[in-house]
Amino acid sequence: MTRTSESLTPELHDYLVAHGAPVDPVLADLAEETARLYPDLTTMQIGPEQGTFMTLLARIAGARDVVEVGTFTGYSAICMARGIPDDGTLLALDISEEWTSLARRYWERDGIAHKVDLRIGPALESLRALSPETRFDLAFIDADKEGYIGYWDELVPRMRPGGVLLVDNTLSHGRVIDPAEDSAAVQGIRDFNDHALADERTELVLLPVGDGLTMARKRD
Repeated sequence: MTRTSESLTPELHDYLVAHGAPVDPVLADLAEETARLYPDLTTMQIGPEQGTFMTLLARIAGARDVVEVGTFTGYSAICMARGIPDDGTLLALDISEEWTSLARRYWERDGIAHKVDLRIGPALESLRALSPETRFDLAFIDADKEGYIGYWDELVPRMRPGGVLLVDNTLSHGRVIDPAEDSAAVQGIRDFNDHALADERTELVLLPVGDGLTMARKRD
């Protein structure tokens, strides 16, 4: 027995990935092309084990209507879209036509493009423009860290009872506990973590998946 999560060496991480979902050529090619085109931004893309987790979670939750804040080159969108039915919808919000042009190409290749409703522009404005009746089964937040609280506060009321919210990078490479770290992004994560923990509309857990993944459930 252990009361702490296992620290992953590179070798143990490789073993973990190898004993999860089989190698996926679409996602592998997308990750490779993203790394080649945007070598300084590869940390903006989730890892394969997190992607598989998100696909399974979408299926387990019976999600049909999904929203993603921060799409980048489309890796996480593919993972969630695979987990929803053929007539489900993934609302993908991003500010970059360039990044999402690569995403569109891979969505077509993967056969999930018809499920994706991509909207370019500031995500907070896009969320506020939604109909008051709009409800989601699953939400994923992975955008500018200073904006997390705003996205959360727009999304929680729009989740169906029992709906699930996933929020990425909530450990910020361990910098959340470093008193010498005072960047706006890290402070944004600290502020969000405290804000979400205090939100009585949800129940949550912060998982040591990737760079920290908060999973919350909208209370009934």
